Amino acid sequence: MSDYLDLYDYRCRVAEMYRARRQAMLAGVDAATILQRFRETRDELFAKHAQSALDVEQKQKFKGLRYFPYNPAMCVEADIDTDVELVQLSVAMNAEETMTMTTVGRLHFKLEDASVALSLYWLNIYGGGLFLPFRDTTSPEESYGGGRYLFDTIKGSDFLPAPGALRNERILLDFNYAYNPSCAYNDRWVCPLAPVENRMKVAIRAGEMKFKE
Repeated sequence: MSDYLDLYDYRCRVAEMYRARRQAMLAGVDAATILQRFRETRDELFAKHAQSALDVEQKQKFKGLRYFPYNPAMCVEADIDTDVELVQLSVAMNAEETMTMTTVGRLHFKLEDASVALSLYWLNIYGGGLFLPFRDTTSPEESYGGGRYLFDTIKGSDFLPAPGALRNERILLDFNYAYNPSCAYNDRWVCPLAPVENRMKVAIRAGEMKFKE
C-alpha cells in the first residue's frame, strides 16, 4: 500500500512543479530563472523520493541530472491540427507487454528556420492523457537513444497554451523542459518510446541530456 501512496505523492509533486512553472511565467518571472528552479526541484525528487527513477545505489552517487544550457530559441509556438486520421499504434513495453496510443493531432512549428511537425498522442491506459515523445539528431550521442518526452499529462507533466490562443488551437513547446523516460536510467523501467514519425531531423540541444553515472 505504501508504494501506491508514494507513487501518488510523486505524481502530485510533478504536477505541482508544472503548476509553479505556469504561475511564475504568468507573473513575469525571467524564463531562465523559472527553468533553474524547476531543475533544482526535479533533481531533489530524483535524489530523495521513494518513487525516483533511480535505484538505491544510483541515489547514493547522484549529483544531479545533466542538462543542456537554457536556450530561448528552443521555446516555440505550435499550431495544432486535429484534422488527422485517428490511428491507433501498438507500442512495445517489453518482450511480452504492449500498450496502445492514438494519434489525435499534428503539431506544426518552426525551429531555427526549419519547418517541423510532430504527432500528438492520446495514451489509451489509466484514464488516458496527452503524450508527446520525440527523438532528434542529438540522440544517441548527447541525448537518450530512445528519445525524450516533452509532456505526458497522465504523469503530471504538462504544456502551456500560446499567449492569446485557446488551449486546443496553439500551444507552447518549450524543449528546455524535455526530459528522459524512466528507462533511460536503469533496466527497472519500461517505457513507450518515440514512434518513427516523431523522429526529427533537427538537433534539440535543450532539456535533459543523456544520463551518465
